[in-house]
Amino acid sequence: MVEKTQPSEAPKLASDSDEALESVSSIQDKALLRKIDLHVLPALTLLYLLSFLDRSNVANARIEGLTTDLHMTGNQYLTGLTLCFIGYVLFEIPCNIILKRTSPRLWLPTLTLAWGVVATLMGVAQNRAGFYAVRFVLGMTESGLFPGVVFYFSMWYKRNEQQYRVALFFSAAALAGAFGGVLAWGIAHMKGVGGLDGWRWIFILEGLLTVVVSAASYFFITNYPATAHFLSNEERAAVNTRLKYDNDATRNEAFTWSNVSKAIKDPKCWLYGAVFHTMSLPLYTLSLFLVSPILSFPSKLGNPPNSRYTTAQPTIITELGFSAAAAQLLTVPPYACATIVTITAAMLSERWIRRAPFIIAGSCLALIGYIILLSAPAPGASYFGTILAASGIYSSNAILLSWPGNNVSGQTKRATCNAMQISIGNVGAVIGTQLYRSNDGPRFFVGHGVAAGYLVGNVLVTSLLWMVLKRENERRDRGERDDRLVGVSGEDEWLGDDDPRWRFQT
Repeated sequence: MVEKTQPSEAPKLASDSDEALESVSSIQDKALLRKIDLHVLPALTLLYLLSFLDRSNVANARIEGLTTDLHMTGNQYLTGLTLCFIGYVLFEIPCNIILKRTSPRLWLPTLTLAWGVVATLMGVAQNRAGFYAVRFVLGMTESGLFPGVVFYFSMWYKRNEQQYRVALFFSAAALAGAFGGVLAWGIAHMKGVGGLDGWRWIFILEGLLTVVVSAASYFFITNYPATAHFLSNEERAAVNTRLKYDNDATRNEAFTWSNVSKAIKDPKCWLYGAVFHTMSLPLYTLSLFLVSPILSFPSKLGNPPNSRYTTAQPTIITELGFSAAAAQLLTVPPYACATIVTITAAMLSERWIRRAPFIIAGSCLALIGYIILLSAPAPGASYFGTILAASGIYSSNAILLSWPGNNVSGQTKRATCNAMQISIGNVGAVIGTQLYRSNDGPRFFVGHGVAAGYLVGNVLVTSLLWMVLKRENERRDRGERDDRLVGVSGEDEWLGDDDPRWRFQT
């Protein structure tokens, strides 16, 4: 006899007893969760902040003259951005397979060290070919961090706890945007030091910071609960108990290629990828071009004194007619607002155990922002539209990127699905890097229009996945999948998310 559960609840077996959880009182459970958060979240969030900073600081460097010094046209610069995401897409699944076969404490710091070295080398690129090569390798080395961390969280937290932690982790991207603008503004004042231009110092100093942090991270990244040095034996037992009856994190699952194949053959995994694909194009075009389209309106304001910007260089804040320094600082408010909205939406999503409605709401908010960008030529209105777009895009991404971790059961399948989602999604980033071309400024109807169309697509794909998961839960509630349990004895034989006792979070 299988106990039926509501779709939003964690699955339990009929033999499960509430007494199995008595060893962890509610107060102890909260204290334990806070302890895990304190040791797991800050370290990984710092790595992702550096990852996003090292990937997107190219836009800040462009303001300080990167394209001029490397003799690149605006479209050649876009090719460099595209190559970064091609490297990203190609290596995400292999990176998560390596993570499953090694350990987080070894693999995640090694990736960080690799991309830190590469990011530093960008500061010494002497020509377009060097810029292209470094951008591709940067994408390759950064590719394993985000999908790896999402999988890692699924081994520490209960299903309904993962989404909020992923949102906190992802908010580092918004913080990187805000922090990056201020940092780039300060570093740019080093122009001439050592005979180097300001944009070179942006890459060198931020890359070296990543290298230093990566060396330390070998000591502060923890593997999994069973070997965590900061947990006592009693606390490890408590973690095991709280996870055992919620997900598969405590199961000793060996890596097999057949489990990789399960993810590839599951249409839901492709839909998770499509949900991110339709959101990644707006996400990365916003982060990579925010500091370029709001400095112009040159016909009204002219190029500022000593600016290395010309009207042929597109990107969202420079089109408002501000100096390079002011443009760097004006990137802060959109990202700050995005951080606040992202964390608020994550808290509400966790409280109500709903994912799709919040993704759709964020997409609609961002869509309003792009409509303003497309229809309102006034600089102030465009800036407000940018704030709305950033808030909606970041809040939706934080939730949708945790969705497979909530719903895919089977450790190898989940690791593969996480990587598939990011790989499929970042194809959107590859496309997006070619949209904001020099001759489209200052309004950039093509870039903004495609981003708006992608947001509409996100609403449609998210609604489709919501319907698929909801209907599958209803079939399991009616017992239509119980035939899969024939020959299955007890909890030791677990069928992953194909198990009729599993319920998908919608």
